[in-house]
Amino acid sequence: MTLDNMKRCQSDSAIGDVAYLTRSEHRVQTLVSLTDRPRSRSELCERTGVSSSTIRRTLGEFEDRRWVRKDGYKYTATLLGEAIASGVKELLDRVEAERALRDVWHWLPDEALEFAVDASTEATVTVAEYDSPYRPVNRFRSLLEEATQFRFVGVDLSVLEPCREAFRQQVLDGMQAEIIDPPEAASYILSTYPELCTEILESGNMTALLHDELPSYGVGIFDDRTAIVGNDLDSGAVKVLIDSDAQAAREWAEAVYASYREGARPLEHSLIAE
Repeated sequence: MTLDNMKRCQSDSAIGDVAYLTRSEHRVQTLVSLTDRPRSRSELCERTGVSSSTIRRTLGEFEDRRWVRKDGYKYTATLLGEAIASGVKELLDRVEAERALRDVWHWLPDEALEFAVDASTEATVTVAEYDSPYRPVNRFRSLLEEATQFRFVGVDLSVLEPCREAFRQQVLDGMQAEIIDPPEAASYILSTYPELCTEILESGNMTALLHDELPSYGVGIFDDRTAIVGNDLDSGAVKVLIDSDAQAAREWAEAVYASYREGARPLEHSLIAE
């Protein structure tokens, strides 16, 4: 088969159209832009950063595929073009989320991966980088500082200890908090930060519970977002944080929390007495 025939076969197939659209970043950007409102060639050049001749060729290819139509001096996406733009954007969002999770997914429960790559929700994936190891912790702190209610279950030292002052201030300011801790973590916090613990426990806004068998990950439930924390148990570092506003994520987190809370015991009946 000649090169021309190969190109013709590719252009006549669905995968050929996908390949054409995604081969250059400006093509997806152009088509998505035209789903918002009609735009002129000069406006598309400005938005995409490519030359007028490149945009002209791209729009010509789009017109051949019936993805766009010309209306005066402007172009707009057809219904077919809108469907293609929506589908390819969803695919690219999913791949982008997968790329972010590629090296850290094994520290998370399977459900977290589903929430992270669900393009229909506003999931935020925050991964620790070599030059920015505290990015997930900082993201967690920002969620905490906006919360009026907060619950957490799982391995929490790695994420809550660096946020202890923000957590203290939120509790003292009225945030209602409940944490299910492993006994060794609670013992460490009580002995290391006795004044802080006394202050927040006596505020009446904080409930601490103990459970002997908690998951290796952490689940935080805020006012309107759910956070899942992936920890490297060997180093104790937070490797990834996924937070989402999805109802499915919320329902899953509530079920996980309830399952551990059922078998938890109050802190004041054990470690405080010691």
